Amino acid sequence: MVTENLPRLRRELALDFVVANGENAAAGFGINEKICAEFYAAGVDVITTGNHVWDRREVIPYIAGDPRLLRPANFPPGTPGNGSIVAPAADGRRILVINVMARLFMDALDDPFAAVAATLAAYPLGSGVVDAIVVDFHGEATSEKMSMGHFADGRASLVVGTHSHVPTADGQILPGGTGYQTDAGMCGDYDSVIGMQKQAAIARFTSKMPGERLQAAEGPGTLCGVVVETDPASGLARRLAPLRLGGRLAPHWPVEFAG
Repeated sequence: MVTENLPRLRRELALDFVVANGENAAAGFGINEKICAEFYAAGVDVITTGNHVWDRREVIPYIAGDPRLLRPANFPPGTPGNGSIVAPAADGRRILVINVMARLFMDALDDPFAAVAATLAAYPLGSGVVDAIVVDFHGEATSEKMSMGHFADGRASLVVGTHSHVPTADGQILPGGTGYQTDAGMCGDYDSVIGMQKQAAIARFTSKMPGERLQAAEGPGTLCGVVVETDPASGLARRLAPLRLGGRLAPHWPVEFAG
């Protein structure tokens, strides 16, 4: 869904910059160099990840040489790869992307709020250093994601959650001007259990016995995401809308962004 539709989306929505969370792109587990190349060729500018970033071990040596493939910034010092990047948009503007991972019901990593604060301090929005800032907060708990949104309000263009694989209906512009949505949702088959084939996933809850390995569902996919427009002077959000295309979910085309 991403590689087939993104070229058209970039054209019809006049997208200047695209961030995709790719941590489950390799059949539901991790990401590899080949998939990164396919995403870049389709028009993805930066790839973020999360707790499944290391599922494909071959990505460990690769990530150190690909600055556009991020891993959460709050991994311990010495972890391969980078947690943020300043990358150029199509029109030359500088976009800071920060990838961090939450801690509630997740791995015990360093403080994500401290990691975001340090990066925002180094690249303040509206100072001429960067023109827009996107924060991908990869986490389980909606309360922690909402806290990050308000924590970064007025200092980032967009804070968007990933990890739950389900798009939330709370897209908004916060009081300080930061666009926010608790979860962007997955790009995949929604006739599934968070993208995995249903029977094996259900069996894990009903039998409590070791079962077959989870495999990605392969039915018609839905592309989910968030579109944000930023003010050229302040870098804060002017408007925000969800995007849902194809598959089983009710479609939502951000008509206000269409050329």
